[in-house]
Amino acid sequence: MLDVFEEGKVYEVLLVTRSNVTPVGVVREGERLRFKLFPGKSFREVLETGKASIQLTNDPELLVRTALNLPVELEFVEVKGHRWIKGLPGLYGRVEWKVERWKDELGETEVLLCELIPEGEIEGTLPLRPFSRADCLLVEMAVLFTRYLVKPEEKLRARILEMHSLYRHLGGRSATADHMVSFLTGKTQKGH
Repeated sequence: MLDVFEEGKVYEVLLVTRSNVTPVGVVREGERLRFKLFPGKSFREVLETGKASIQLTNDPELLVRTALNLPVELEFVEVKGHRWIKGLPGLYGRVEWKVERWKDELGETEVLLCELIPEGEIEGTLPLRPFSRADCLLVEMAVLFTRYLVKPEEKLRARILEMHSLYRHLGGRSATADHMVSFLTGKTQKGH
């Protein structure tokens, strides 16, 4: 399963900890998957347990809804102290980490620099579903939206709204995208 990750590329996956699911970008280096966590529930749970699962999905709505802490219906499996989402393929293992100060245009905070060392594979039945250009935009809009929530800036807001226009042009119809736009404009989106 590790060989589906090409070294050096960033892959958007789901990180599953003791009680949380969040999307993260992972990069394969050798036999490890590296990722970083900002303060929050997954950050705390990795510190406490040193365990996590990384799972693949081709559902951008699932990535975005978990990023925005919106409701999702998932079934979980627990085996030997590891937890994962039933039906999605992936890896589980121990996490080595170190805390580091992080500074960017949003401010300064501590981050957890993590490496998942796989201990086993998670079998899944990922349905065949191609990823569209609209799907890619939805994920990128959510990344920018989470940054906007931390530091509301007009240039971020304008960029998200511009991306949403292209998203709609490419056939995107997600109520979650409309939720982000409603938040940014203070208006309820019609037709969804």
